[in-house]
Amino acid sequence: MKNIFSFLLTLAVVNVHAQSVGINTSTPDSSAQLDVSSVTKGFLPPRMTYQQRNQIAAPAAGLTVWCTDCDTSGQMQVFNGSSWTNMIGSAAAKPIPPFLIICGQTWMKKNLDVSRYRNGDIIPEVEDAVQWQTLTTGAWCWYNNDSANYASVYGKLYNWYAVNDPRGLAPQGWHIPADSDFHNLANSCLGGNGGSLKAADTLYWNGPNTGATNNSGFRALGAGYRNFGGAFVNLKQIGIWWSSTEDLSAPGTARDMALSYSSASVLFGNSGKTLGFSIRCIKD
Repeated sequence: MKNIFSFLLTLAVVNVHAQSVGINTSTPDSSAQLDVSSVTKGFLPPRMTYQQRNQIAAPAAGLTVWCTDCDTSGQMQVFNGSSWTNMIGSAAAKPIPPFLIICGQTWMKKNLDVSRYRNGDIIPEVEDAVQWQTLTTGAWCWYNNDSANYASVYGKLYNWYAVNDPRGLAPQGWHIPADSDFHNLANSCLGGNGGSLKAADTLYWNGPNTGATNNSGFRALGAGYRNFGGAFVNLKQIGIWWSSTEDLSAPGTARDMALSYSSASVLFGNSGKTLGFSIRCIKD
């Protein structure tokens, strides 16, 4: 502590005047608690990633940080008491995910991995199997509830209620693909060749990983899914991605796209909304 005070006194003139503190000024403004004067240096707030910012427990209204990976090159952000905003009060930017373009469509390179809705509200993580199977609101989980082994590779699994939540699951500028988007990708663009979508390896798919070439760059992985009973199944055997399209012909279901280790086909179907699938976003 002594060294800290010595350092400050060496580099700056610190004055207390009418309960105001001045650094490098002998006349701090009376309206400011802290008045820093310099013509060669600026104020530097705490710098942190979006994920680190979200780990701040109970942020106070007015808390200010520099989000290093938000927007295209970072952004100053302020907590307004209920959500993070930029310096003019608009919704704070989020990190721009890596993307690729396939036949004119811009897709994220990885499965979605967010734990908050677009407005900043938390999406509940639900580990308990009994609770999961009875949900009618949005939730997410890691495969096998194991972030250490699965988080960085496969992304999160979400139920469809999170997909359909009006607060928005996809980052700003992106959306959850409709059933037609998946059909355009797999059929119109790739001629129904699911192998072109799959990662060409047997590290994240079981062998033989039939037809896998990843020619599109999509690099789909066999992330498995969470079933009706809340159990985790079919890791490395199947990957399933929610669409935003509700299947009105089968109440309680929504459309999805699936790929399998044992087939080069793309499978389209409908599934119960309580299931936990992967999500891959497409740009607006």
